[in-house]
Amino acid sequence: MGYKVAVVGATGNVGRELLGVLAERAFPVDEVVALASRDSLGKEVSFGDDVVLKIKALDDFDFTGVDIGLFSPGAAVSKIHAPRAAAAGCVVIDNTSQFRMDVDVPLIVPEVNGEALPDYTQRNIIANPNCSTIQMVVALKPLHDLAQIKRIVVATYQSTSGAGKAAMDELYGQTRALLMHDEPTPGVFSKRIAFNVIPHIDDFRDDGATEEEAKMVRETQKILDPDIAVSATCVRVPTFVGHGEAVNVEFHERINEDEARDALAQAPGVVVVDRRADGGYVTPADCVGEDATYVSRIRLDPTVPNGLNLWIVSDNLRKGAALNAVQIAERLIEDHLGGAA
Repeated sequence: MGYKVAVVGATGNVGRELLGVLAERAFPVDEVVALASRDSLGKEVSFGDDVVLKIKALDDFDFTGVDIGLFSPGAAVSKIHAPRAAAAGCVVIDNTSQFRMDVDVPLIVPEVNGEALPDYTQRNIIANPNCSTIQMVVALKPLHDLAQIKRIVVATYQSTSGAGKAAMDELYGQTRALLMHDEPTPGVFSKRIAFNVIPHIDDFRDDGATEEEAKMVRETQKILDPDIAVSATCVRVPTFVGHGEAVNVEFHERINEDEARDALAQAPGVVVVDRRADGGYVTPADCVGEDATYVSRIRLDPTVPNGLNLWIVSDNLRKGAALNAVQIAERLIEDHLGGAA
């Protein structure tokens, strides 16, 4: 006997990826329910190679008897329905920003702070971090254990899939238009995304940072260490899937390249590809469909005491969202729900 799992937001990029990852990893399910807005009622989504699920409406769905809810419907929707599911006894793993900074909701990356998972019992809700945060802390955790991080400066190169299917369609449509010598009009993005980069993800705050940048600061501190100073610049780039990050780290203690490389090579969820030669690194295109977080370009920064530079890439729909949520669910079952059925 397995578990009853609800995937909320099943028609979106992350929802479809959640269904795929559950099937790939042979998650112990008795039943999977695909939920979305009433507009999607009756549409079909795939669960593995052979199973097709019909979308049910989230608004009036009764979560009684559902063991785990994997939510990715947008923060405003999670705000309403995640507590409703949790009150019915369903453990919610929420991929939106709605609950991440709530003090009574654990923000979990299993390889980094899985020990915080038992705190889910306070509200029956677990938060999945932002995609750009997840891949960074997976790579930085073994280094923080080795030499203790003082400060992080990160510039992200984030794919259009992080903004949803409409954003991916916009990149495709604009690219096609430009190749036909037409000038496209921006829609999802504030400026043209094709053959361009946009230093703007999410809303601007009064301090000049965007909400995406603020998320990286707050979430890294909550997951890894509240004493780490973080400065982030988040940039949307014209790729479909896969986020890249150029990360500069200053440590409290001395650390050399070989020590860093060895620690990363032994870390769960991390793959080091770092040859100082043409192609001796991983790009976002290389990591699409992969579970790992890849680290390349490991080198000293001689401009600060105990400094190191890294290049980090990961599939933002997998480890940056769906895979991390399913890994949380796997650990939840193993440690708190009686093990795999």
